[in-house]
Amino acid sequence: MAPSLEVSEYVQDVLSHPLKVGPKLVAPEPEHCPGPESESAGKADSCEGCPNQAICASAPKGPDPDIPVITERLSGIKHKVLILSGKGGVGKSTFSSLLAYAFATNPDSTVGIMDTDICGPSIPKMMGVEAETIHVSGGGWSPVWVQDNLGVMSVQFMLPNRDDAVIWRGPKKNGLIKQFLKDVEWGDMDFLLVDTPPGTSDEHLSVNSFLKESGVDGAVVVTTPQEVALLDVRKEIDFCRKAGIKVLGIVENMSGFVCPKCTHESQIFQATTGGARALAKETNIPFLGAVPLDPRIGIAADYGESFFDAWPDSPACSALKVVVRKVAEEMGLRPETVLPED
Repeated sequence: MAPSLEVSEYVQDVLSHPLKVGPKLVAPEPEHCPGPESESAGKADSCEGCPNQAICASAPKGPDPDIPVITERLSGIKHKVLILSGKGGVGKSTFSSLLAYAFATNPDSTVGIMDTDICGPSIPKMMGVEAETIHVSGGGWSPVWVQDNLGVMSVQFMLPNRDDAVIWRGPKKNGLIKQFLKDVEWGDMDFLLVDTPPGTSDEHLSVNSFLKESGVDGAVVVTTPQEVALLDVRKEIDFCRKAGIKVLGIVENMSGFVCPKCTHESQIFQATTGGARALAKETNIPFLGAVPLDPRIGIAADYGESFFDAWPDSPACSALKVVVRKVAEEMGLRPETVLPED
């Protein structure tokens, strides 16, 4: 006999009476990493047990000589935005691709995506350029262009087989991210979106240190409504504050399921502690909006197509447009110049 799909009274009671206050971290914070450029790198007490301790201790100290080169290379990019989550599986890369397509709907804007998820690059698949390779010219590496005003750079383009695993330690990952910034011929762009892997580790520290001189507009944090996702998002917000990165706002992804036929919305992931909206209020960060769970977004990503072009009248598309305009506002831009009104 098939299991019953009815919700028990106990479960229904839990869903009807969510937690009043989200759980707090009570453990003391660990000592912070002194940074690879510090004179105490690899020698401080907080370095004990770190797998990169020997590398940091022997690495050259002082400012990275490539920072001025990176700053010069990125001088033609007006706005740089990090897409963060802290938690895997919340749709961060999907949202990055949607945000890029949204910005690119304005023919006057040039948009780039830098995929820094070295071990799990998914942006090329979502943008429909999975089989492409990097072209090297006298000016450096050229991004792979999805359309005339939308370019992508990812480690996926460097792999001989799309199923090959990238098994790299931190220093090698950091070196590739530096190459993406230093050697890629980004040219003049309006927006560069940096899609990062989950967590607050090597890739995030590298991107922040490399981009600090050239300037970062801020970060968009993506989450889903349930508390399990919000736990890691709180850590991501804490990372941004410690790293001096402005948080442009929080997006609640998969916020309810909208039936494509009747457009009725059902709550798949219950917001037991108030979801992203409550977290935004708690942390005094702008709430950018809620994007419903629409299976057609997954279809568009699988086929490498623009969800905006395929289903422009869907509830999810309308919600995404609201988010894009609020991101523009937080960057100090006029929303209608980034994404024109319908």
